[in-house]
Amino acid sequence: MAKNKNAQFKLVLTQLISDIFEKNRNIALNHKQVAARLNLSDKAAVDAVLEILIEKTEKGLFVRPERGKFKLKEQKTFVTGTVDMTADGSAFIVPDDEFEKDIFVAPRKLRNALHGDKVKVYVFAKKSGGRRNEGEIVEILKRAKTEFIGVAKVSERFAFVIPDDRKMLHDIFVPLSDLNNAKNGQKVQVALTDWPEGAKNPIGKIIHILGEQGENNTEMNAILAEYGFPLSFPSEVEKEANAIPETVNPAEIKDRRDFRDTVTFTIDPIDAKDFDDAISFKKLANGNYEIGVHIADVSHYVTPKSSLEKEAQHRATSVYLVDRVIPMLPERLSNGVCSLRPNEEKLCFAAVFEMDDQAKIHNEWFGRTVINSNRRFTYEEAQEIIEAKTGDYSEEILKLNELAYILRAAKFKNGAISFESTEVKFKLDEQGKPIGVYVKERKDAHKLIEDFMLLANKKVAECIAKKGKGKQKYTFVYRTHDSPNMENLTSFASFASRFGYKIDTKSDKTIAKSLNYLMDDVEGKKEQNILTSLAIRSMAKAIYTTKKTSHYGLAFDYYTHFTSPIRRYPDIMAHRLLACYLDGGKSADAEVYEAACVHSSAMEKRAADAERASIKYKQAEYLENNIGSIYLGIISGVTEWGMYVEIEENKCEGMIRLRDISDDFYVLDEKNYCIIGQRKKRKYQLGDEVKIKVKKVDLSKRQIDFSLVQD
Repeated sequence: MAKNKNAQFKLVLTQLISDIFEKNRNIALNHKQVAARLNLSDKAAVDAVLEILIEKTEKGLFVRPERGKFKLKEQKTFVTGTVDMTADGSAFIVPDDEFEKDIFVAPRKLRNALHGDKVKVYVFAKKSGGRRNEGEIVEILKRAKTEFIGVAKVSERFAFVIPDDRKMLHDIFVPLSDLNNAKNGQKVQVALTDWPEGAKNPIGKIIHILGEQGENNTEMNAILAEYGFPLSFPSEVEKEANAIPETVNPAEIKDRRDFRDTVTFTIDPIDAKDFDDAISFKKLANGNYEIGVHIADVSHYVTPKSSLEKEAQHRATSVYLVDRVIPMLPERLSNGVCSLRPNEEKLCFAAVFEMDDQAKIHNEWFGRTVINSNRRFTYEEAQEIIEAKTGDYSEEILKLNELAYILRAAKFKNGAISFESTEVKFKLDEQGKPIGVYVKERKDAHKLIEDFMLLANKKVAECIAKKGKGKQKYTFVYRTHDSPNMENLTSFASFASRFGYKIDTKSDKTIAKSLNYLMDDVEGKKEQNILTSLAIRSMAKAIYTTKKTSHYGLAFDYYTHFTSPIRRYPDIMAHRLLACYLDGGKSADAEVYEAACVHSSAMEKRAADAERASIKYKQAEYLENNIGSIYLGIISGVTEWGMYVEIEENKCEGMIRLRDISDDFYVLDEKNYCIIGQRKKRKYQLGDEVKIKVKKVDLSKRQIDFSLVQD
């Protein structure tokens, strides 16, 4: 049986076995008794039951009270976990132990816990016939958040802040002495200071006034503050950055490989200022090509224990909102000293390859370089050269594009998956208001750069992994991506089949092949965004780690992030470690680097959430001027309280609330991704096309409400 099918079978059988113990009041049973209760009699199935019982006992799901017999591990009396608030004020506690079930906590038993808090819960004994675990919070171990963004409501005698966060269900009381000059209606940042026993509302003080509600700057800064990103750099960090000279010290050049006389250029978005990668190109006497991927040598300037280093590690990433970039490094570095601007000497760390016409690598070299970029191309300019086959450095660009095509084909042949979701961009006026929406296209120029960056990342990771294959193991920062959860993938395959697409789940290779076929076929179709986002959701998330595992989505055995150190802290770590090992240094402390990897992965997710929030805000702002307009849309999500619809024309997403559909009483059928009318049995399915009217926009909550236009 193929690996994935086997995993799926085990998952289902484990659940069935657990159910048998629950139904039989968790009495001890041997594997044959369990199999009999499951109506399994053939030897292979009975052996499979035993195998799972042994395997999951080792992992803590079952226990052996006596020789040959098993039972479910008893529910603990006290459990630690994370609070997941619901809209009605109750919560589910998601236990730290993956084998424990979620615990329901009623509002009066929450003990002032808030969404995301780490808590200790007392779990009640189950009522006879009850299937839900219930409990009471006895201790808040760690607050997830102590600062909130919201709108100040100020009167003569008291003030409150109404939080923007939908999961924060309590207004925050603010004594007039702690208003910090905030005025009624302003957007503010408030810090919790106290929550007296028995008090309905927490007490806080206003620590930052963000500005007038509805102003672009205020709202963008509110999003950054909400996700914990600082709005400015500490003075000591700016001071350190400003002390770094703009020009390269000649003494630094002698220890580097000199590429200043080699043709080198950058290709970046039209509005980019932080150019952290350049490509050099030289035709060799033997007919091969020397291609250098030169990356800004940020670790030369950002040194361990410096204020710059501490700030970069804390931020971990640049944040890209709709109308601005919040850089990981001060502008002096990100847009100046480290940016590979044309006609300036710049220090780099490079991966240099000798390749033939078939993109086969004959030699590779890694090390520090100095370059002087000949030309800065935008993606549009490079694309024009690819299409017209003429222009500045056309010979070099056309050959690089040809080689990129070969690298790409090899990657997909090896089982990489191509996710091409549509990226929405806004046309903004001078005040930052959206006046138009367009879909960003990814053409050959984008893919050319991407393929050479992938090559550099892959080869750097391979270099360290292979260097450490003997007795010495080298700590390194890898970018890893696990194979998909079979339950999620099976569910997605079932949904995709409604559109006529078949996902073959026999093996990793067949999954990749059929997903790529789907992505190719769906391009430009109305269901592209929904199918792509559902496919991505069925995949595992890519993370940073020091533990060597492969990258499933790219089908690479080893992969790292080496090519964007101006905007990603893990790339700085990769540069630092590579330099150390190339110089013959010892392996770094894995524990220290693993902790930094975990933090970087968390901050990357937070940055993505902030970016999505800024897009939601601009979508709401754009549709605020289109209330009453009718559009065609695609159902992009279904929940028990409504269905999300994405407008085909501008990709803005809003919700139709079930209570607003008046022709029937509709309920969610979660398994089949649809809502169904209870009397007429009319069905609205994920992916269906519907006609909607823009009903209401709430900018402060970034919410868009649609009403269904029924024929």
